[in-house]
Amino acid sequence: MRKMPFKKAFVIYLLSIMYRIRGFNALFLLAMVALCLIVVSARGETAGRRERHSEAAPDSVLARMFDAAAVHSMKVKDYKCELYLKGLLKVHKQNRIIKYLPSMFRLEKGVNDYLYESISDLHYTAPDLIDRKVRALSTTFPNAKGEIFDVINYLHFNIYSPSLMNDRIVSPLNRESRVHYRYSLEDVVFQSGGAVYKIRITPRYKSTQLVEGVIWVSSLDWTIRYIDLSGHYDLVEFQLSMQMGDTEETKYLPMVFNLDLHFRFLRNHLEMRYTGWMKYSEVAFRRPGEEIVRKKSDYDLTSSYMLTCDTSRLVTSRDSFGRIRPVPLEEKEDSLYRRLDYRRWVSSADTLERDTPRRKNLVFWGQIGDALISSYNVDLSKIGNISCSPIVNPLLVSYSHRNGISYRQVFKYNKLFHNSQLLRIAPQIGYNFTKKELYAKVDMEYVYNPSKHGAIEIHAGNGNRIYSSVVLDQLEQMPDSTFSFDGLELDYFKDIYLDVSHNIEVVNGLRLWAGLSMHWRYTKSSPEVKARVRANYNSFAPRFRLEWTPGMHYYMNGKRKINVGSLYPTFMLDYERGVRLLKNSGTYERFEVSIEQNIRLRNIRSLSYHVGGGLFTNQSDMFFVDYAHFANLNLPQGWNDDIGGTFQTLDSRWYNASSHYIRGNFTYETPFLLLYPVSRLLSFVQKERIYAGVLFMPHLNPYLEFGYGFATHIFDAGIFIGNEKGKFTSVGCKFTFELFNSK
Repeated sequence: MRKMPFKKAFVIYLLSIMYRIRGFNALFLLAMVALCLIVVSARGETAGRRERHSEAAPDSVLARMFDAAAVHSMKVKDYKCELYLKGLLKVHKQNRIIKYLPSMFRLEKGVNDYLYESISDLHYTAPDLIDRKVRALSTTFPNAKGEIFDVINYLHFNIYSPSLMNDRIVSPLNRESRVHYRYSLEDVVFQSGGAVYKIRITPRYKSTQLVEGVIWVSSLDWTIRYIDLSGHYDLVEFQLSMQMGDTEETKYLPMVFNLDLHFRFLRNHLEMRYTGWMKYSEVAFRRPGEEIVRKKSDYDLTSSYMLTCDTSRLVTSRDSFGRIRPVPLEEKEDSLYRRLDYRRWVSSADTLERDTPRRKNLVFWGQIGDALISSYNVDLSKIGNISCSPIVNPLLVSYSHRNGISYRQVFKYNKLFHNSQLLRIAPQIGYNFTKKELYAKVDMEYVYNPSKHGAIEIHAGNGNRIYSSVVLDQLEQMPDSTFSFDGLELDYFKDIYLDVSHNIEVVNGLRLWAGLSMHWRYTKSSPEVKARVRANYNSFAPRFRLEWTPGMHYYMNGKRKINVGSLYPTFMLDYERGVRLLKNSGTYERFEVSIEQNIRLRNIRSLSYHVGGGLFTNQSDMFFVDYAHFANLNLPQGWNDDIGGTFQTLDSRWYNASSHYIRGNFTYETPFLLLYPVSRLLSFVQKERIYAGVLFMPHLNPYLEFGYGFATHIFDAGIFIGNEKGKFTSVGCKFTFELFNSK
């Protein structure tokens, strides 16, 4: 039986009630009913219009858009263009905290408006190589350094690729990403070439890996004509609008774009409005049937790379920049330069008038304060480049369950010679507050043959505390059921080391190290210690290391060869043999092998693994089990050390407790994992990670470790569980500051 419509049934029901009531009350009820029906109808029509206006995009339109994006992403094979970038910075709100942010540019007191201009050459090579060379630069900033100037990450010019912003954002044009977005059809404009669809993109949940906005898609060839997308990454909210070209050569490429960045952090608010114009000189397309896959012989990518900035030819003069500026400045923009000239004139006059001893004293203490909170980078043409991080820098502090709180400070010296030879010196100091130990080391490298990575290296410092091989004899005699470190008398030795080596790339991807490894280990002497071991031990060992990465891609920067990665894993063999040369030295052999790789998956996911093993053989006298690739790290190293392949909860004493080991570590990284249903957390979390590790050695067969971690724009955190022989024995965590670090 066919059902009566609800509205009609409701009206008949009300009329029957009115028939019973009659009189004025009936008329009043009739008026109210009529008013309600009018309101309901009006809302229904409005809802209907809204539904029709923002109805879900047809599957046929989305299917063609996704198919075309997959094709268009490989359409352009190569292009070269000139990019003119103009940016206006507006300081809406600031406080003293902004001075303490590492890598943040410095603002002038009382100045809230700044201008930045640059002219660059861009070179794109499919599928994912984009290089930028800055030719000219003009700005009203005291210096042009600062995180907000690095806008190339926001402008991934291949908008059809599966990810945007240098693999930070999941593209809504990728079919596999459809599960993360909603698509609604807002408008259809009919033109001579066909219909143009306006599609609104809305993320299904808040996430820093998703964007929202509108795109205009042409039904003629299903190319994107215009985009307007917004999102949030790190501490920056961004909105990017981009107009694509209107010719056959440029319709796949942007011509003009506007980028609005809002930086908000602890009651600081800075806004940067960029406008960019692109002028193409060369555009090459893939021929039908041609696959853009690098051949095995095409490892040399020199034609796809240039210097990021050739400082010897960089145009910084304002007058010179004005002669090559492609678009004239507006009156407001030009006034910022005139204000800068006036401030400089006033500052120079003020300095001459107030150059008193009291002022000099204030300047001195001001410089001391800057040293505490500022990064220094001094470039002296005859001496070299000296840089160091701020002394007060939370990025150099980390916490882990195993090592407690640690801090480190790094200094760097670089000297590039005219023949492309390079000298690097990197002193580093650190302190572990839990163990109350000070660590210091210095790494030196002189690259004498930059085309073959020919270099001489020197590494010196004090290492971890370690106990002697006497402990191994005690461990071998102890059954697993009664094993405990607490019952052992561990005589810890302090270690000072010196490694000298020569390395060279024999053929592409194959590198050979040869050198000497020397250690001086000592402990406090006492009658109890003398009864078991000596107080001083030395070691002198020739060392060889072979590392091979098949299919290594590289480019030549003058005479310098720079490796950029491979699709294959890296194989490593490390051999060291102790000889009796120094006083109190013994003999031993150390072998270590490993395979490691970081695999980039689709949709900004990655899988990393590190599998290896090592053993000590041919021991005579006492020696120290000190592996080079299976060691306890006492100082903060971030989350990329050893491809994340470390054991976070393993007792540090295990690293020196066996003459052999086999280990494997795996890390899976993705933006959407366990926090997928919790959208509020996803708006803060950038990446999630799953860790797994396995270790085989005597008394640990096996040791398993599982962990979960997440990365935010401020810090990384993780929790780990250790399992010894089927029993969960330890739980730990790790925490490091990652503010402004690249992930």
